[in-house]
Amino acid sequence: MSEQLQPQSTFRWRVAAMTLLVLLNLFNYIDRYVVAAVEAEIASTFFPPDQPQEFVKTRMGLLMPAFMVSYMVVAPVFGWLGDRVSRWWLIALGALLWTLASGGSGWAWSYAFLFVTRCLVGVGEGAYGPVAPTVIADLYPTAQRGRALSLFYAAIPVGSALGYLLGGTMLWLTGNWRWAFYAVVPPGLVLTLLCLLMPETRRGQADRFTGGDTDAEAATIRKIHWRDYLVLARIPSYVLCTLGMTAMTFAVGGIAFWMPRYLALERQAASLDEVNIIFGAIIAASGLLATLAGGWLGDAAQRYFRGAYFGVSACGMFLALPLFLASLWLPFPLAWAFLAGSCFFLFLNTGPTNAVLANVTHPAIRASAFAINIFIIHALGDVLSPAVIGYVADLANLQVGFLLVTGFIGLSGLVWLIGARFLDADTRLALTRFQSVIECKS
Repeated sequence: MSEQLQPQSTFRWRVAAMTLLVLLNLFNYIDRYVVAAVEAEIASTFFPPDQPQEFVKTRMGLLMPAFMVSYMVVAPVFGWLGDRVSRWWLIALGALLWTLASGGSGWAWSYAFLFVTRCLVGVGEGAYGPVAPTVIADLYPTAQRGRALSLFYAAIPVGSALGYLLGGTMLWLTGNWRWAFYAVVPPGLVLTLLCLLMPETRRGQADRFTGGDTDAEAATIRKIHWRDYLVLARIPSYVLCTLGMTAMTFAVGGIAFWMPRYLALERQAASLDEVNIIFGAIIAASGLLATLAGGWLGDAAQRYFRGAYFGVSACGMFLALPLFLASLWLPFPLAWAFLAGSCFFLFLNTGPTNAVLANVTHPAIRASAFAINIFIIHALGDVLSPAVIGYVADLANLQVGFLLVTGFIGLSGLVWLIGARFLDADTRLALTRFQSVIECKS
C-alpha cells in the first residue's frame, strides 16, 4: 500500500500527529513511573513487616527491569515491522497493550502477578517506542529535527513527573496504590482510538528519499535482510550516541526508580506522598525546560558547529554530575535546588541525541535503528541498575548505591564529546551509505 500524507492537509496533520504523539509519550512515561511512586506501598502489601524482609528492595528493584526486558526484547521486532507496515496501527497496538497491562497492575493479587503485568506494559511500549520518532523524522527536515524531537521527548520528564504526582495524589485521595494504575486506563483507550484515525506518513519525505512511495519500492524495503542492518555498526555517530545513551540510562534509570524511597525514608526530606509531589514537580519543570532548551540549542548551534548535538549533550552531563553529588550531601531544603539543577542538565541531551539517531540513519531502516538503540541502552542500562542499586542498598544504603552508578553520568558526556567529530560526515552520508543495499534489492 502506498503511504502518503495528503498535500492539502500537511500542516494540519503535522500538528495533529505531533500533538497525538506527545500525548502518547506523556502517558507512556506516566505508566512507566507510577510504579516508582507507589513502590514503598506495594512492598508493604506484598512483603508486610511481619514477614521476612530479606532482599525486599532487590525484588522491588526488579519491577523496572521486568518492564525493560520485555520492552527491549520486542522493540527490534516492532522496529522491523515499523519499516514495513502501517506505523500508526503499530502505535495504536502498543498504546492498547500498555494501557490494559497498566490497569492490570492495579488488580495484582501477588508480587508475581504484578511482575507479569509490568512485563506486558513493556511489550506495549516496545510496539510504540521505536516507531513514533520515525514518524516525526518524516515530518520535519534535518535542520528542524532537534526542536521537533525535543518537543516529543519533553513528554518524558513531564510524564515521569506526572507518574510520581499521580501516585502521590491517588495515595492521598484513596489511601490505595491500586488506583494509581486504574486512573491511566480511560485516557489510554481514547488515545488508542485516535491513532487509528491518523493518515500514514510517507517514509523519507523530509529526507528527499522516495522509499515506500511506490509499491515496488516498498517491496524492495521488505527484502532487506537482517545482515544488512550491520551497516549501523559502521556509523561512528550512531555507535557513540548509543554508547553514551547506555551509560546515561544506567545511571539515571536506577536513580529515578529509587529516589522517592531515598528522599522519604533515608533522607526524611518529607513524607512519601509529599516527596512524590515535590520530586514530580521538579522533574516536570526542569525536565520540560531542559528538553526544549536542548533541542533549540542543538539546532541553533548546528549552524556554527556541526557536532553541536553531541556537544550540547556532553556539556549537560558534565554539569549534572557535580550538582547531583552535592544534592546527596547538602541538607534540605538546599538539596532540592541542587537536585533540580542536576535534573535540568540530565535532560538537556534528550532532543539532540535522538536527532543524531534520526539524522545519521537511512529512512528505510530508521525504525529498526531506533529499535536496536532501545535494545542496547536498556539491556546494558536501566534493566540492570535498579536491581544493582537495590542490592547495594540491602547491603548498605541507597546513597551508597547512587554513588556506585554516578560515574556513568560523566562517562556518557565523554563518549558524546568524542562523537562530535564524526557527526557532520555521518549526517551527509546518511542516504548514500545504505542506498547501495536498496539498489541491490531492487
